[in-house]
Amino acid sequence: MPEWSFTLLLNQPFTPEQADEFSQCDAFADGSAAFVLGPRKPEQYPVRSDESELKKLICDVEAPTLLDAVAQMARNIQLIPGLRGVGALMEDKVALEEAAQRCDRSYESLVQLSQEDEHFPEPLNPDTEGTVFYSWLHIADYLRRLGDDVPHTPRELVIADRTLRLVEDLRGTDVQPGVLRALGLP
Repeated sequence: MPEWSFTLLLNQPFTPEQADEFSQCDAFADGSAAFVLGPRKPEQYPVRSDESELKKLICDVEAPTLLDAVAQMARNIQLIPGLRGVGALMEDKVALEEAAQRCDRSYESLVQLSQEDEHFPEPLNPDTEGTVFYSWLHIADYLRRLGDDVPHTPRELVIADRTLRLVEDLRGTDVQPGVLRALGLP
């Protein structure tokens, strides 16, 4: 089963109590998700954490499809009281394995292109001995120049993101079910 890498956007940063709940929750025991916890008293630090970074759940999930993976994490995060998914995205920084998953090429094909084509995008971290990362936008643009039909964002991720955002926008609003059906929702 493929492993999908994406970021689930959360409605708020983790509190220390939610972080404790997360660490004890069986749904996350497999290490498929991680987050950054801000300091307990941020006012005591001269450099503030970027709150948008604290509202991200970094996910690597095994699932049949990307949409299934996002849905699984959106459901699981609700096990932590007060947290919910409000959007989804894929970061620009990718390893070639993840880039291959986002396009119709194999990992081997991308490795070969990276080694043999001088126009292949340069790595973001060329001097590292660990995992080499690239810009997905640069790889996608390069593949388009080769004639590949490569979207900037996979359609399944667009659907997941828009659905999570719509559900969040509908929270607390008084929209009649008939209106939602008239708009094409079940």
